[in-house]
Amino acid sequence: MSSERAELARLCSTRNWSKAIRLLDSILARSPSSIHDLCNRAFCYSHLELHKHVVKDCDRALQLDPALLQAYVLKGKALTALDKKEDALLVWKQGYEIAVRDTTDLKQLLELEELVSSVKICETTESSDHVMDASPCDTKVVISEDRVVDKSSTAPTVADTKTVVCEEAIGNSKVSSNGDTKLPNHNNKVENNKVSTSPLKDSTGTQAPKKPPKQDKKNKAKAVKEINGQAEGAANRTSSDESETISLEQTLFATKISKSSKSISLDFRLSRGIAQVNEGRYDQAISIFDQILRETPTYPEALIGRGTAYAFQRELDSAISDFTKAIQSNPSAGEAWKRRGQARAALGEFKEAIEDLTKALEFEPNSHDILHERGIVNFKFKDYNSALEDLSTYVKRDKKNSSAHTYLGLTLSVLGEYKRAEDEHLVGIKYDESFLDCWAHLAQLYLDLAYPEKLLNCLEKAIQIDSRFAKAYHLRGILYHGMGRHRSAIKELSIALTYEGSSIECLYLRASCHHAIGEYKAAIKDYDDVLDLELDSMDKFVLQCLAFYQKEMALYIASKANLEFSQFNIDDDIDPLFKEYWCKRLHPKNVAEKVYRQPPLRISLRSGRLNKQDFKFTKHQTTLLLAADSIGKKIQYNCRGFLPNQRQYRMAGLAAIEIAQKVSKAWRFLRNPKNIAKLVRKRDKLNMSQNRGGYCSTSTLSGSPTSSPNEDRVFSGISLSWQEVYNIAVKWRQVSEPCDPVVWVNKLSEEFNSGFGSHTPMLLGQAKVVRYYPYYQRVLEAAKNIMLDLKYVNNAEDRAIFLTDIEKLKKIEVASSCSDLYHIVGETYWVATRCDSMASQGRRLEGTRITTQNMGKTGFDFAIRTPCTPSRWEEYDEEMTAAWETFVVTL
Repeated sequence: MSSERAELARLCSTRNWSKAIRLLDSILARSPSSIHDLCNRAFCYSHLELHKHVVKDCDRALQLDPALLQAYVLKGKALTALDKKEDALLVWKQGYEIAVRDTTDLKQLLELEELVSSVKICETTESSDHVMDASPCDTKVVISEDRVVDKSSTAPTVADTKTVVCEEAIGNSKVSSNGDTKLPNHNNKVENNKVSTSPLKDSTGTQAPKKPPKQDKKNKAKAVKEINGQAEGAANRTSSDESETISLEQTLFATKISKSSKSISLDFRLSRGIAQVNEGRYDQAISIFDQILRETPTYPEALIGRGTAYAFQRELDSAISDFTKAIQSNPSAGEAWKRRGQARAALGEFKEAIEDLTKALEFEPNSHDILHERGIVNFKFKDYNSALEDLSTYVKRDKKNSSAHTYLGLTLSVLGEYKRAEDEHLVGIKYDESFLDCWAHLAQLYLDLAYPEKLLNCLEKAIQIDSRFAKAYHLRGILYHGMGRHRSAIKELSIALTYEGSSIECLYLRASCHHAIGEYKAAIKDYDDVLDLELDSMDKFVLQCLAFYQKEMALYIASKANLEFSQFNIDDDIDPLFKEYWCKRLHPKNVAEKVYRQPPLRISLRSGRLNKQDFKFTKHQTTLLLAADSIGKKIQYNCRGFLPNQRQYRMAGLAAIEIAQKVSKAWRFLRNPKNIAKLVRKRDKLNMSQNRGGYCSTSTLSGSPTSSPNEDRVFSGISLSWQEVYNIAVKWRQVSEPCDPVVWVNKLSEEFNSGFGSHTPMLLGQAKVVRYYPYYQRVLEAAKNIMLDLKYVNNAEDRAIFLTDIEKLKKIEVASSCSDLYHIVGETYWVATRCDSMASQGRRLEGTRITTQNMGKTGFDFAIRTPCTPSRWEEYDEEMTAAWETFVVTL
């Protein structure tokens, strides 16, 4: 504990607030009622301007101790920063009244008295020049009339300008390995995007100095604030693999002002605004820029400055508006184009962002950072070929930029260049071994390729660099889960959650692991935690929807846990509408209103405690399990992307053995003439009972069997259907991995009538899907042969497009890509393989579909799709029945 306190003190003294927060997270995970640590964390959050988190921690502390004066101070300041001054005043007054009654801390009493008084003074003097007086800059300001120092050179460059710069704005900043900046998310409508700014420049691109005298190495570095970008959710994570983030640079910025057009007073106010932005006082900066713009509405530098402040506050629409006005005022202001591109990228407007960054490059063709940023935006836009071009050009100019190398590695990986991708990540690590993003991206590459040994080695090195790197434990948990080692996965995910407690991905995966091994109480608790989280992206919302369905399934399985495996059936017991929505990952609102909900866990387990699992096996059981493992391994795909899953091996092997046992027993029974005679008489009795209105078994050839307490008796009384055989494997697959919805499609809801299908993509835009792209050439040739044979394809509306033109047919013969085929057809299309019928001679059925869909500039979706409709089900049910009966007869 003492070592942790010493580390906390060191982190705070070095202004490393994000790591201090992570350390406090782990302390509070062990001691959640520590009011002083709650205040400590609130204090750290305040330095990162995560004001809502400050309020939240202070509220928790005040619930535990209503007389904690420091919490009132911090909460009031946070509310003020959130522009809730009246609420702040009420909080400070409440704290002051408590302090007056119990003056054990005179310092806090005087501070609260001063805060209350300052608010009252501000209210009476707001009509005066409040911008200059309300929040005086505690940073030393230097005005230089004729000298600007180029940041890229140690020698000063003389220019006929007047420059105002802030001396100490870097003081509380920290430089990351690649100069990237992570900003606080003050707007939950914007997903985990990061916005940043680089030095404000005039049309010549000259930068102002931080300080004309000699500079040390730290002052030459880019000033970066390490700030959380996950929905204002937790301290900064060093990984940058969130699915919707743009990481751009922030440096201390100053601006060069033309002395011919602006007065010294205007220059000074502009410099004050710039200084306020540099110090993170965005509201004060905006007030200063507002005053300047009231006097000079089209002043580009002020518009860029205010837009930058808005961007840091996550008010991206306002930022874009100001940058647009700056461009209208001065179309050659490359800095305005660049910043508008950054803001648009943060909003997910990637196409427009690329256009702006391209325009910025026209004014600054030698700007490495713009090229770097455009490469990253191209990657996010999924234009991987353009990203490859930009990033490859950039790393030739700046070979030691780890961020560029790791993004280039990500791009190459998506394009299927896995060896080159690995090399780029390793180069990034070579230049900065402590850059955790590189380690995380390299680990993700090994996970995608299913290289477990390399992955574990990579993660071990990342943890050696930072033992609190939550992403490393998360990735290790994903690996163990994918290998069927659920208990090991739970340990890793639990560690990750101690450092990143609000990670919905970790919580959901840990819940499913508990679910899989029968720890239903822990599973349901984690599912509930997922449902209670505040979300900031659609991807996370999908996980929350799945958590609802998974919780219901966990409750259902818990209620059956003490029954024999053959005594319950998910397909028969679970409502069809529930299964439909579960498979399609739809919002559960409709299901919650119309479908019977599972009872709470205590009721689900009312029949008694779960039987204790016995992991000591007899000799015969061991022999059986070894045989199952050996058989199950044969289901493993021999290609990249598929991890060896021991749990799936065993379940598949046990399913195969059970099928063999049941089928063998049924066939031995049917080979005995006496048994056949008994079977006929039994069926006659059932028919008579049905005709008289009596009970009739629901186990038929047209549906999956209804379970009974004695499955052997059912098999010995009724011959096996193909569905009964397949249902054995289906049941084993349902319990092997609870995360995967596995159900009979003909037992879904009435919505099944509109169709339900699978999608196996080989090419997604320009991305080569690691698991399935190896089939690309084979499927392409199959599609060409079908087109040449049938001389037509079907479009998206299922209308035929005829290909009788000889020139088109010749082009199809020599086509080498799905792009070539698309341009021959001229629109999105599909072709279907053909299956010869066994039930009706000469009849041909539609097999699977091969589709090519245009995705615009980013390429094509080339995939195998298998539609499932009622009519198709009936056709294939007839085929499977005929095939099964033919097989049985030949034995």
